[in-house]
Amino acid sequence: MLERFDITKRWPAKDPSVIQLYSLPTPNGIKVSAMLEETGLAYEPHLVSFGENDQFTPEFLSLNPNNKIPAIIDPNGPGGAPLPLFESGAILIYLAEKTGKFLPEDPAQRYQTIQWLMWQMGGAGPMFGQFGHFHAYAGKDIEDKYAWRRYKEETQRLLDVLEERLEGRAYIMGDAYTIADIAIWPWVRALKTSYDAQDELELADLANVERWFETCSTRPASVKAINIPARP
Repeated sequence: MLERFDITKRWPAKDPSVIQLYSLPTPNGIKVSAMLEETGLAYEPHLVSFGENDQFTPEFLSLNPNNKIPAIIDPNGPGGAPLPLFESGAILIYLAEKTGKFLPEDPAQRYQTIQWLMWQMGGAGPMFGQFGHFHAYAGKDIEDKYAWRRYKEETQRLLDVLEERLEGRAYIMGDAYTIADIAIWPWVRALKTSYDAQDELELADLANVERWFETCSTRPASVKAINIPARP
């Protein structure tokens, strides 16, 4: 069934009966790799290399016209039909509903979990990413530091929101690890690693965030996810 998807021409499926993951271990990519590892679903990872501009190839665009990772094809989607899906937040919700894991059944708790997922998708992810771009990559070439200051201040504000939310809570939703945590911790990791901004943002002073991040990032699934798909 998967042969009808053009993306499989560039990344052939070794086992077409399992979920096909097209990704790279960036924060958004790690989110879905971590979820797949946590749920125990069988999947096959395929590396989409930004260095090779794989995300702009016709094959990848046939699955995600927005040329972003990650994307998946589930050969056993709703009704038994293959389901192609992009956008990491949508994939997290889908996998949670498919497995009955990491998304509360109680309606109020469910929507509040999705609320924090949307907070990451619309706030923390874009703002952390823009700050990281100007802090670690483009800033040295731009004399006007307005953009760097703007994104730094917004990143700090969002971190303060997260710090307050985690006061008295083990995880975003309390005692249970959910897709909200899976969505957010890889972006905090990026501030520490890819962007090397932990000192600039004074992350050590955010005791709740630091405690929560340590708990999330050291889970066995998380440790594996940061290297999935493996880079050459």
